Amino acid sequence: MYGTFWALIPPVVAIILALITKEAYSSLFVGIIIGALFVTGFNPIATIDAIINDGLITAIMDNAGIFLFLILLGIIVALINSAGGSAAFGKWAEKNIKTKVGAQLATFVLGVLIFVDDYFNCLTVGSVMRPITDSKKISRAKLSYLIDATAAPICMIAPISSWAAAVASVASDMNTGINGIQLFCKAIFFNYYSLLTFVFIIGLIIMKFDFGPMVKFEKAAEKGDLGGLPNKDENKVNPRGKVIDLILPVVVLIITCIIGMIYIGGFFGTDLWGGTDCKGNFIDAFANTDSTVGLPWGALIALVIIIAYLVIRRVLSFKDAMACLPKGFSAMVPAMLILTLAVSLKSMTSALGAAEFVRDLMEGAAGGLYSFLPAVIFVVACLLAFATGTSWGTFGILIPIVTAIFPAESTLFIIGISACCAGAVCGDHCSPISDTTIMASAGAQIEHVNHVSTQLPYAISVAAVSFVTYIFAGFVQNAPISIAVGAVLTVGMLFVLKAVFARGKAEQK
Repeated sequence: MYGTFWALIPPVVAIILALITKEAYSSLFVGIIIGALFVTGFNPIATIDAIINDGLITAIMDNAGIFLFLILLGIIVALINSAGGSAAFGKWAEKNIKTKVGAQLATFVLGVLIFVDDYFNCLTVGSVMRPITDSKKISRAKLSYLIDATAAPICMIAPISSWAAAVASVASDMNTGINGIQLFCKAIFFNYYSLLTFVFIIGLIIMKFDFGPMVKFEKAAEKGDLGGLPNKDENKVNPRGKVIDLILPVVVLIITCIIGMIYIGGFFGTDLWGGTDCKGNFIDAFANTDSTVGLPWGALIALVIIIAYLVIRRVLSFKDAMACLPKGFSAMVPAMLILTLAVSLKSMTSALGAAEFVRDLMEGAAGGLYSFLPAVIFVVACLLAFATGTSWGTFGILIPIVTAIFPAESTLFIIGISACCAGAVCGDHCSPISDTTIMASAGAQIEHVNHVSTQLPYAISVAAVSFVTYIFAGFVQNAPISIAVGAVLTVGMLFVLKAVFARGKAEQK
């Protein structure tokens, strides 16, 4: 079964079950069991050993840094809520952001501004914007889409981000003639999925319509059912809270996390691996960092500062502040559980040789489809990231293949790298087992399956336009012309969808 189509069966089964049953935990666990059975040749004892040791325990160890960051962020959010910062910000927003369109655009802009890391983006934007979108009767499903659509896509076109660092590190060993960050920057203008997602979001907001399962959630939100997870503390408002009690903690968190990431990357001297090459170089330190260490490093310092600030300001007593620790942990348990199961499933998929199977398919297609290859690479990257739930793993697999197919000096090489990155983001955006998708659900405080089912039609729509744009770009090989064509196609698609949606409503009446 190694390196064959069977390697993709476990994640496909998990995804189908999740969409049918609307329940993520059991669906992921069934996928893990199937993967372990395939890996061990259906040996029952070895299967249990693979699930526990190779799957769950390894997933927890490998993601301990992210779990710690989630817990720290959950505690910070609990502190802000208990201090009344979120409620005060919500009241301010109710007075100053008058419409649903304004609230959605504000969410989009904040998501674009927090480009450092996708995990950080999802949870920060969610905690800041929930009070605003709730006050404007925007469903949590719509909020989670806006969060997710401005997390990985913005990180993939921001030169200073953990994603840029990941792509640069993969590309740096490929002998392309330029360094990894330069290659990443050149590829930005051909990253159609990320760029067209922003066009799609703005168009969707301004045109004031939705389609697919999202319509049901938006109609329910108009009647007061936002579709969020129950939170007993949401109705308790601290009258001493002010807007600054939300803004200052978030600013402190952003600053300390950036410092944490460049510190781990070696900006201030020796890095995590004992080297000193990045001292004083911000870009290289960011490319050299490990966000699973840098983010918890920054979040822990931010937590201490925020507790001290709130206690000194007498918004919270020290006892109340300490009571937020278990609350923050509890709020992040569902996200950590899903992340553990999703990573375990990825381990089974990797052990079955999914990467080798896709690599062989790609190399076989390279012959007669040269100008179509960017579009082919985009689709393959989408499918691989969707099935495995990992963007970084996907471009780690495909970038070396793209380097082998195209001459490093050709424009098609840059387009191929972009197609690989864009497809990885798209698949990650759609996948129920993607950690970014899980973080977006946690940020919006919504059932994970509801987020996935409402987001899929939107992500697939942009993916379809991106695919056509990559076909066009493969022949034209001009970034401004290609993105202009893609933007026109995206806006045209929105007008068609709105007309079809309006006609459907008229026929129902």
